[in-house]
Amino acid sequence: MLQQFYLWKWLASGIILGSLFAICFGQYDDGTILVDNMLIKGTAGGPDPTIELSLKDNVDYWVLLDPIKQMLFLNSTGRVLDRDPPMNIHSIVVQVQCVNKKVGTVIYHEVRIVVRDRNDNSPTFKHESYYATVNELTPVGTTIFTGFAGDNGATDIDDGPNGQIEYVIQYNPDDPTSNDTFEIPLMLTGNVVLRKRLNYEDKTRYFVIIQANDRAQNLNERRTTTTTLTVDVLDGDDLGPMFLPCVLVPNTRDCRPLTYQAAIPELRTPEELNPIIVTPPIQAIDQDRNIQPPSDRPGILYSILVGTPEDYPRFFHMHPRTAELSLLEPVNRDFYQKFDLVIKAAQDNGHPLPAFASLHIEILDENNQSPYFTMPSYQGYILESAPVGATISDSLNLTSPLRIVALDKDIEDTKDPELHLFLNDYTSVFTVTQTGITRFLTLLQPVDREEQDTYTFSITAFDGVQESRPVVVNIRVMDANDNTPTFPEISYNVYVYTDMSPGDSVIQLTAVDADEGSNGEITYEILVGAQGDFIINKTTGLITIAPGVELIVGRTYALTVQAADNAPPAERRHSICTVYIEVLPPNNQSPPRFPQLMYSLEVSEAMRIGAVLLNLQATDREGDPITYAIENGDPQRVFNLSETTGILTLGKALDRESTDRYILIVTASDGRPDGTSTATVNVVVTDVNDNDPVFDPYLPRNFSVVEEEANAFVGQVRATDADAGINGQVHYSLGNFNNLFRITSNGSIYTSVKLNREVRDYYELVVVATDGAVHPRYSTLTLAIRVLDIDDNSPVFTNSTYTVVVEENLPAGTTFLQIEAKDVDLGANVSYRIRSPEVKHLFALHPFTGVLSLLRSLDYESFPDQEASITFLVEAFDIYGTMPPGIATVTVIVKDMNDYPPVFSKRIYKGMVAPDAVKGTPITFVYAEDADPPGLPASRVRYRVDDVQFPYPASIFDVEEDSGRVITRVNLNEEPTTIFKLVVVAFDDGEPVMSSSATVKILVLHPGEIPRFTQEEYRPPPVSELATRGTMVGVISAAAINQSIVYSIVSGNEEDKFAINNITGVIYVNAPLDYETRTSYVLRVQADSLEVVLANLRVPSKSNTAKVYIEIQDENDHPPVFQKKFYIGGVSEDARMFASVLKVKATDKDTGNYSAMAYRLIIPPIKEGKEGFVVETYTGLIKTAMLFHNMRRFYFKFQVIATDDYGKGLSGKADVLVSVVNQLDMQVIVSNVPPTLVEKKIEDLTEILDRYVQEQIPGAKVVVESIGARRHGDAFSLEDYTKCDLTVYAIDPQTNRAIDRNELFKFLDGKLLDINKDFQPYYGEGGRILEIRTPEAVTSIKKRGESLGYTEGALLALAFIIILCCIPAILVVLVSYRQRQAECTKTARLQSALPAAKPAAPAPAPVAAPPPPPAPPGVHLYEELGDSTILFLLYHFQQSRGNKSVPEDRKHQHVVMPFSSNTIEAHKQAYVDGSLKNTQPKSARKFTLVSDEDALSIHNTLYKENIDQRSTNLDFSLRADSVGSFLPKTQAKNELLRGPREKIRRMWNQTICFPRRPMWELPNRPETIDLEQWQSSRQKAENEITGTFPNKRGSSNVTAKDTRLREKEEIRQSESLTIEGREQLKSPSSDSSFSSPWSHSSLSTLPTVSRAVELKSEPNVTISPADCSLDLSPSIPCILNSPLCKRETPTCMLTVETKRNIFENLPHPAHISPPPPPPPPPPLVLTPFALSCPPPSPPSSPPPLPFPPLLPLPISPSPPPPLPASLPSLPPRPPPLPSPLPPSTSVPSTASVCIPAVKCTVSVTPAEEMKSSVTQLSTSRTGCNADPQREPKGILKHVKNLAQLEKSVANMYSHIEKNYPPTHISKRQTGCPTEITNMEMTSEQNQENLHNIVEEIEKQSHSQSTSL
Repeated sequence: MLQQFYLWKWLASGIILGSLFAICFGQYDDGTILVDNMLIKGTAGGPDPTIELSLKDNVDYWVLLDPIKQMLFLNSTGRVLDRDPPMNIHSIVVQVQCVNKKVGTVIYHEVRIVVRDRNDNSPTFKHESYYATVNELTPVGTTIFTGFAGDNGATDIDDGPNGQIEYVIQYNPDDPTSNDTFEIPLMLTGNVVLRKRLNYEDKTRYFVIIQANDRAQNLNERRTTTTTLTVDVLDGDDLGPMFLPCVLVPNTRDCRPLTYQAAIPELRTPEELNPIIVTPPIQAIDQDRNIQPPSDRPGILYSILVGTPEDYPRFFHMHPRTAELSLLEPVNRDFYQKFDLVIKAAQDNGHPLPAFASLHIEILDENNQSPYFTMPSYQGYILESAPVGATISDSLNLTSPLRIVALDKDIEDTKDPELHLFLNDYTSVFTVTQTGITRFLTLLQPVDREEQDTYTFSITAFDGVQESRPVVVNIRVMDANDNTPTFPEISYNVYVYTDMSPGDSVIQLTAVDADEGSNGEITYEILVGAQGDFIINKTTGLITIAPGVELIVGRTYALTVQAADNAPPAERRHSICTVYIEVLPPNNQSPPRFPQLMYSLEVSEAMRIGAVLLNLQATDREGDPITYAIENGDPQRVFNLSETTGILTLGKALDRESTDRYILIVTASDGRPDGTSTATVNVVVTDVNDNDPVFDPYLPRNFSVVEEEANAFVGQVRATDADAGINGQVHYSLGNFNNLFRITSNGSIYTSVKLNREVRDYYELVVVATDGAVHPRYSTLTLAIRVLDIDDNSPVFTNSTYTVVVEENLPAGTTFLQIEAKDVDLGANVSYRIRSPEVKHLFALHPFTGVLSLLRSLDYESFPDQEASITFLVEAFDIYGTMPPGIATVTVIVKDMNDYPPVFSKRIYKGMVAPDAVKGTPITFVYAEDADPPGLPASRVRYRVDDVQFPYPASIFDVEEDSGRVITRVNLNEEPTTIFKLVVVAFDDGEPVMSSSATVKILVLHPGEIPRFTQEEYRPPPVSELATRGTMVGVISAAAINQSIVYSIVSGNEEDKFAINNITGVIYVNAPLDYETRTSYVLRVQADSLEVVLANLRVPSKSNTAKVYIEIQDENDHPPVFQKKFYIGGVSEDARMFASVLKVKATDKDTGNYSAMAYRLIIPPIKEGKEGFVVETYTGLIKTAMLFHNMRRFYFKFQVIATDDYGKGLSGKADVLVSVVNQLDMQVIVSNVPPTLVEKKIEDLTEILDRYVQEQIPGAKVVVESIGARRHGDAFSLEDYTKCDLTVYAIDPQTNRAIDRNELFKFLDGKLLDINKDFQPYYGEGGRILEIRTPEAVTSIKKRGESLGYTEGALLALAFIIILCCIPAILVVLVSYRQRQAECTKTARLQSALPAAKPAAPAPAPVAAPPPPPAPPGVHLYEELGDSTILFLLYHFQQSRGNKSVPEDRKHQHVVMPFSSNTIEAHKQAYVDGSLKNTQPKSARKFTLVSDEDALSIHNTLYKENIDQRSTNLDFSLRADSVGSFLPKTQAKNELLRGPREKIRRMWNQTICFPRRPMWELPNRPETIDLEQWQSSRQKAENEITGTFPNKRGSSNVTAKDTRLREKEEIRQSESLTIEGREQLKSPSSDSSFSSPWSHSSLSTLPTVSRAVELKSEPNVTISPADCSLDLSPSIPCILNSPLCKRETPTCMLTVETKRNIFENLPHPAHISPPPPPPPPPPLVLTPFALSCPPPSPPSSPPPLPFPPLLPLPISPSPPPPLPASLPSLPPRPPPLPSPLPPSTSVPSTASVCIPAVKCTVSVTPAEEMKSSVTQLSTSRTGCNADPQREPKGILKHVKNLAQLEKSVANMYSHIEKNYPPTHISKRQTGCPTEITNMEMTSEQNQENLHNIVEEIEKQSHSQSTSL
């Protein structure tokens, strides 16, 4: 039956398991196959069914059963099986009922059908779209959207990967840049990260299409859905300001340079000009216009950056906020004509991108300087033939024009002063250009030099206000040949006489040419008719008789004479005349003749009378007397001519103004009728300035001008001066009102400015006319100017604002104000009207009188405002005018007239008072209301006592003015039952004041009716703050006669914390108390009689009131609360032990001990049981409790618990995160403030830094590593204590690690301006962060890395070359090592097979071991080093090295003696009173030295913790003080002291103590001392001391030849022994062997075996201090040749360590019975051999040596000594040694054995504990080292029968197999696989193993030599 049950159970399991997979893979026609065969034995169909199958619990009939085929189907007809909502069918469970028809048993099998998910649902986003905002300054890599967290993202109702969501960003064709700008690096979270920098100015919105897909395994079946994430870019402060208006440069966002213009007149005061108008107005805006919130938008600060001239700050100032330009002091244009300034607009938040614009300020002329000409006079030239419009030239050659320059000091010299130049004469002939700095004179009409050859006039420059001094211009008309020479007569008749001689004058011809110069020079020429008798002077025109000519009477001549000018031939002009000459006979009748026919003379009109003007003297050929006379031209006899002398004098005064020229005809006569000749004298009278200018009296002198018109013509004056030239030129000027009027050079008068008739309507203008003389003469003329009026003024109200108070309820028509406006224009007719239409229904304004009146009554209460007022506008206008109206504001304040009086709530009030009530005792309250609007004075109700009706009650009672409380005015002492009537008046503050009154009846109670408290004060016990409601506080009691007392609390219980039982007086807690809110209460209680209470009155008195003082007792009801729920800190890798990390602080609202905290930490387990951190109990300072070397990126999370009441109360907790960092995670913030200031403000500064880092990484924490002086200079070696280096790093709570240093730099450096702004209040003025730099340690590493990087290529190439060169050498070494290994193996096999004595000899009785030799004096010296003890156990094996010579062999031996100071060589006594001595200092090092002249291997266990450090320690130096004790010379001296001891071979332990100071000089790996070389050096030292080389041991010196012979002999003996031993090993007794398990871990406890036996020279046997004892307990395997320790030694040794006494921790039974002893065995012989057992490997291709198993230990078959009943703490003394052989056959033997994996344990001094770790493993090595220079010693000298040796070896192996089988090694003590324990090794395998071991040791020896 049981089998059947299991069968059905297995069947059910199969059904269930099948069903789980069938639904996914099985298909059937009728439906999905769930189970294809249930494998139930029996048949359900057919003629003879044995079973019957049916379904039970088939919910919803999802399963169909085919009982015949035993199949289950899915019933999905008409429906779908869906595991997703809403069906949520995850599994279907049915019961298969199996009925055994033969037996009748029923078995139910449960079939569970798991519905696997099908990916039939697409992900669904919770929202249709998502929205995010991001600032454009957000750094790349910032997460900008986490809206899919939780259930806010997409969900998929499928299961497993089908329901897991991944988010990806899809390409949006409508927004192509969205997928490049954002990314989702972690698809599972859907967090959107910024990928590219944003720019609000480029794009303000992104539409990111995010696709959510499930993670179905088949990529083709994945379902997706999308949503749109709208990302709005917020404007950030990345752009600076810009000036407006901004004209953009094409294709850029930059504005074109902008220049603002301003102009101010000079010498104006700032009050007149400020603010200066600038065009366009200066305005700058921030280009980031949409920074949100608006409160974060920066303001603009304006300033003047630079400017020219440099002293512009004296004159101008710009407001920093409004950019208003102000003048500081007047500017004189004579010194400053303009200012060019550069203005700066910067943001007030320190943004580094300011804007600049130019400002040009022009200084306008005040016109206080007259114009002036640059030359005092001008000389011009014009050709008389020049056409109209020709320009006057400045030179005779007419090549350049005449430049007239007129300037004005009011205007710069480089600018056109825009002066008006006018000529005072010849204005019709010449004109001057009117624009430009340089002006030119041009010709208006032709000029004729012959008419006027010179024009002299003056030019005046006028700037509109001032005129310049006139400048004289002389224009000379240049002659043109436009006149023909002309003779006065057409013909002349002349008579000549025959008596005339050649050369005599015939006639003087004179032609006149009005031209000038050569054009006027005349040349005379006789054309025809002279017949050679007459000639003419070409220049003078005098015709004379030609030389050699004799005239003949009667002849006549007709001479044609031509007069021509000397103009160029093309322009030359001429004329002719005829001279008729007749020849007469001679006579004496020729008239007198003047020297010249024409005289010209200029005479000043100021010439004195009688002055000689001219000498007119004629000549007469005959010498007749001549008479002179003025024949014509002087009718007034102005001139006198002497008749005899011909001298012309002035007879009368001249007056040029009357006659300016005289032409006198003067005659000279000799008295005959025809003896008279004439001459012409032309007298020109020149002018002097003797006349004043005279105004034209006929021009008008009364003028008028219209106001408000500039440059309006007023009138004209004219003045003349009779003088000529410059003296006659007249200049005009104004004697007054120069600022209002101006006059031109022609006398025209204009207005300079707009006149205002309303200011002045009449002017008397004085005009001054001055001539142009050097000392001018002038005259004046007064003109009357009247200003005509125009309509240019609006009416102006006498007040711009009228305010009037109007009482409410005044009747309509009431006038309340009269306004007035005036129009200064003439004939103005002013009218008034209301401008505001909304008040026209309330007020009326008379149009002519300006009277305001009411149209309706005003109601104060109808106004919603507290102050009822109406403000409106009125205007006044000129009916016939055109100017806009004048406007004034009228404010009508409606005055409340107090409509309602106060009304009391009662007419009569009642009160009671005690007869002894004190002053101020309240009695009752009165109350009155006023119906006037609240808030007005009329509604404020106050109270007073009416002392008129009832004066006495008014003297003892009073009412509070504001509250209406009736109180006692004095201390009462009234009779009981007295009733007082007090009249109380309620009044308001309205106007008029209205009042009402009420009566208060006050009853004085009887004292017996007033209860009396038993105490005035009650002080109940303190009440706990945890007291529940109803807890009794105390009881008060009062007494009264025949009265029921009612208690009440009248004050002090405003919070309703307490209540009182009004019957019992019990005070109890009514509401929860809180000591932290309030610590005490003072309740005032009152006891009243029941009657008084029922009357709703209270009668306080001295006796019925008391005070209750309630103290609240604090309870521990508040747990400590940490200031932070989560603390974040950091610790540096190089932090010292107990360095401070951070400080936590918890607060408690409780007081006293309840707020005294005790802190503790809850730290998860840390490796090796370290605590990690500790906290100071009462300060909360968390400190380190371990070192964190090489633990960067580690973090620790733990909790800190704060418990109040010093750890006995309530607790609160907080989480602490400490991350390990180093310099690579840090940044240095350099500030220009001292470190002391930063240290004081470090908490505030850290909070600021936290805020900016948390903007990027929420919750991040900035940690301060150090604060110090600024380091700078090369390698940061200099320090500056005026600046500070703040070293910080930041911890990310999401990753629990430090934020990347570069990321931290970005976070802080990107916000440096803002951080400096926030640091400013703490740093002070000028304090700021200078830079954020990398720590100096990181910088130095980078520099080293860069320097190393330069030689990487060279180093790699060099390394490659070395490797290529070493490959052949390595091959050669390997081949040679193979040969040497074979020899070494033979020797090792021989030594391992040697017996100790004859096997037939019986074992002698045990003999106590002799005591060890005494230690020499002075050798016990201990020095302390740390807390650890080092035991060096050395095993020495004497082996042969083949044919190697001594020098070759010494190449593999090295002396390494890195010992510390004062090494002691001494033999320490091993036993004291028969027990092992263990009193050495802990720090002592113990060296076990085996003095058999082999190499000595020393293993330093101190540094086994650092196995990974495999350096060769070449940098360690030897100290003389520590090595000296082991030097050969020192050993030689000690040997001399001890004396010779021949053939004594000892092994001793030497304790060496090292001081703490030189610990760092110790090596961290095993070291080897080559004692052969050491012994040789020692021998040399002995020879030096003794002077000879004696044999200290009694043996003679051996030559090198003898040594070589002995070496060969030893080799032959070894080979023979090896052959025989090989045969012996093949015997059946040696077939079985054991091997030790091999451990890859370090050993916690290892047995150390060291034994020395001497049997020859001396009877006493020296035992080492760690003599071995045999034990059957399991031991720890020895690990040899471990590759984990790469330090090889060349000696045959085995070093094993132990932590403590091996009997303490070994997992062996307490009692182990030893096997029965066998027959007497031969003596125990511990043969030296190499315990090194590598695993077998093929000889052809030996692989690298793995961890070798150990060889079986060859031990003689003597039984081990019995164990004691209980394991002692110290090993027992060793067993007695076997009997020595006879002297002839004594065999000295030395054994040093490590027993692996057997119960036989040889124990020595415990070594220091080493931790079990692979990295701390330290193993010993074995090796073979032959010493060919010594003869065979020990056993080899006494072996006589090799057969006995072979038999002994066989018995020894057999004994080991029987008595020492392998035992199980605990896992704690070894990590060796157990399979190795079962391995069997044959003799051949042993031989191969030995061969491999020797080969490996040789390799290690070579490696050791190389490394050292």
